Amino acid sequence: MSDIRLPQDLRGVHIHFVGIKGTGMAALVEIFHHNGAVITGSDVSERFYTDEILEKLNLKALEFSGKNITDDIQYVIYSSAYKIDKNPDLIEAVRRGIPCLLYTQALGSYSAGAYSCGVCGVHGKTSTTGLTGTILKELPVAAQTLAGSIINSFGATCTYTSPMIKNLSEDSKKYFVAETCEYQRHFMSFCPQKIILTSVESDHQDFYPTYESIRDAFVDYICRLPSGGELIYCADDPGAVETAGIAAKKRNDIVMIPYGVKADGDFKLVSSAVENECQVFSCSLIPELKITVPGKHEVLDALAATALACRILAADKKNPLDYVEQIKKGLLNFTGGKRRSEKIGSFKTSSGNSVLVIDDYGHHPTAIKTTLEGYRQFYKGRKIIVDFMSHTYSRTQSLLKEFASSFENADVVVLHKIYASARENIADFNITGKTLYEQAKLYHKDVNYFEEILDAVPFVKNLLEQNPGTNYPDGYLLVTMGAGDNWKLGKTIIESYGVNR
Repeated sequence: MSDIRLPQDLRGVHIHFVGIKGTGMAALVEIFHHNGAVITGSDVSERFYTDEILEKLNLKALEFSGKNITDDIQYVIYSSAYKIDKNPDLIEAVRRGIPCLLYTQALGSYSAGAYSCGVCGVHGKTSTTGLTGTILKELPVAAQTLAGSIINSFGATCTYTSPMIKNLSEDSKKYFVAETCEYQRHFMSFCPQKIILTSVESDHQDFYPTYESIRDAFVDYICRLPSGGELIYCADDPGAVETAGIAAKKRNDIVMIPYGVKADGDFKLVSSAVENECQVFSCSLIPELKITVPGKHEVLDALAATALACRILAADKKNPLDYVEQIKKGLLNFTGGKRRSEKIGSFKTSSGNSVLVIDDYGHHPTAIKTTLEGYRQFYKGRKIIVDFMSHTYSRTQSLLKEFASSFENADVVVLHKIYASARENIADFNITGKTLYEQAKLYHKDVNYFEEILDAVPFVKNLLEQNPGTNYPDGYLLVTMGAGDNWKLGKTIIESYGVNR
């Protein structure tokens, strides 16, 4: 099945998506739709934010049924959440002999027909992909970008397609930038000409039990680059540096392009400062770049995106220095994505305190630490309350101390039960949300625990009504953080103050 390839010309090709509401699936639907494919799909009846993406394309998810598989369907693409011998659509497709591809295989097949660039790393994939796509919107190149979440500057969708794609001649390059995931080595289906590597450290312990096992997966992915292919890697991330070094020894025909403070060359970060809730930074090639999202990690992501955009321009026989203003405009236009430092509301409490509510997907200790550092720098005048829900027992157990010590830049910490993964058997672990709570108290003076998310609402509302103190003249910043569903806390509190998000 892995040998199945989609046709390079998708115009008029009927593709049926099983699990069409998944974030990656809906994004691929957008990409294929803009390439002229005929699309149908099926999923559960529950409404997701991706329903809005599908509705913009005049698509509606059907209920799972073998009757969805008709004679005119040429390919079926399915989410890994559904089994080929259990889902009725897939059972019927197999019976009819219709080629079926996993999402990752379909993405890989599409990437093989374009000049493709993969964005990978334990942290920062979505932001870096979104930043790259937002820059590419300003440049005269035929490009498509696929991110792992909704990106505001894409028009509240997961993808961006240049209008130039429709008028592309047979001998012209089509550039494709996609977020590529390391979990279960999914990115090994992708066919990159260039790769961004943001970071490498231990994660997904259910699949990569050691740091070396996840590092080696990234090495193998880098080695998929062709001779002369380019690796744009973060020189400030030890794991990325080590990984790039191992790959370079295996493949001395790969071009290594570092970025960051410790880099040399065009993308060395030479200055960075926060001015009026804006980050201003310069690299060796381009001075005075600006972004409006907080955190030093976002500066590095923006630098990686700038590097890739410049290298795409060079591949398109264009001088990047002729497009400096467009690059700057693209960076400024980026305002983040869904659950990536997403501002979801602001209001005044009954006592007159100003409250800004942000939701963020950070679910690894490093992401928590760097994101909160960014908020502390960006929102100096606000007292920070962070509500965190840990995701997966394996990750929490493996990185317990790192999680417990990651909240130093918050004034108040609220914790909950662990948000379990369907892939895990809870009985295999001797850890709970309270274990993290007890450990966090060793590092932070104000840690609070509520087993269920919404049980914390009265506690947090009471906090927000109190005077934040003279150190915080701007009021409060309430952050819901994690890959679980504790975003419901922020939503509930906003609604309780009569604010329509």
